[in-house]
Formats: sequence, structure tokens, C-alpha cells
Amino acid sequence: MTGSLNGRKVAVLATNGFEYSELKEPVDALKEAGADVRIVSLQPGEIQGITKGEPSGTVRVDDLVTAVDAKDFDALILPGGSKNPRTLSENSDAVAFARSFMESDKPVAAICHGPLVLVAADAVKGRTLTSTPKVKDEMEAAGASWVDKTVSVDQKLVTSRSPADLPQFCDKLLSMLATAIDERKLDKTIEQSFPASDPMPGPTAL
Repeated sequence: MTGSLNGRKVAVLATNGFEYSELKEPVDALKEAGADVRIVSLQPGEIQGITKGEPSGTVRVDDLVTAVDAKDFDALILPGGSKNPRTLSENSDAVAFARSFMESDKPVAAICHGPLVLVAADAVKGRTLTSTPKVKDEMEAAGASWVDKTVSVDQKLVTSRSPADLPQFCDKLLSMLATAIDERKLDKTIEQSFPASDPMPGPTAL
């Protein structure tokens, strides 16, 4: 899928305590496919990742959440880590940023604890999704239908349970983004082929 996402811009919303592999692997896959990936966070500098609860690699922040707008991105990724999504969920700017993607019907991919941000955004009611089983009750309390699957797809919401699901999670994310691009190209072609009719002339005086 190299080059298939050229020109697409994807936001990754994360802060300290994110699960390192759940950020790195989707980012690597997206970049290989040609996407422009931006790390969006609450503070500048670098954020600390974890692996199995222990400090792991760090990632440099590209943009502050207060300085970005969902309309400038094509998709959003929400990695997990037990601390990261809960910190984001307590930040009104982060919650509003995530909510904007859901309200705009743009692809959103969340893994492990990541869907907690969507709970805070009041964006999971009536949705079918998965997550780490540790937050199943919180998903259901927010009105979601929780399923125990490697990857769940509900419209443009992609969710998975854990790092073990990352291969399928990344594949589904990339295919969904490619499909969304094809749909936009088709819509644009239709608009160009069938432009809006000229306004009807008003009544002519006798």
C-alpha cells in the first residue's frame, strides 16, 4: 500500500503514558503508505511511552491540541496505555478535538484503553466497538455495544483490544483511509461531471 495515502494527513492524539507499540506501529504503517502523520498532545517537547507498564520510547510532539482543528485532518488515531487516555479524557480541548472527528464522520481508530477518550466525548452511544476488557463496563455504561473481537468496524470507527491485535488494526485503518479517499474522489468527479444547474430565470413581464 506504499504511496496509497499520499497527501492524507492523520492526527495521533496522545500524551505521557501511551502504549508505545500502539502508537509506533500505526504511525509507521501510515508513513509507509505515504500519509503525513502528526503527533498531537497537551504539551510541547516529547511524550513518554510505556511497554507492559514500564517506560519505553519517547515521541516528539508535532502540534499542541490547542493549536489544531479536526477539519485539517483526514483521520484520528487514539493509542492506549492505561494512563494516557484518562489524562486526555480530563482535558476539554483533547475531548473536543476527538469529538469533532466523530461528528464529521471521519475515520477514527482507537485501541486498548484509547476508546475512553471517545467515552469522554460522548461519542460511543449506539456504537459497536471493542477495547481492552478492563474498560468493557465503561464502554457499555456509555451506551456502546462491546464485542470481544480482534478488530471491530462500525461505520468509520475502527477499534481493537491490545497490542496483539495491531496487525489487523493497522490493516483495517489503512484500507478504511484508502476507501475514504476513493469515495471523496468519486464525489468530486460526480460534481465536476454534473455541475449544479443554472438558476431558473424569473417570470418575464408581458
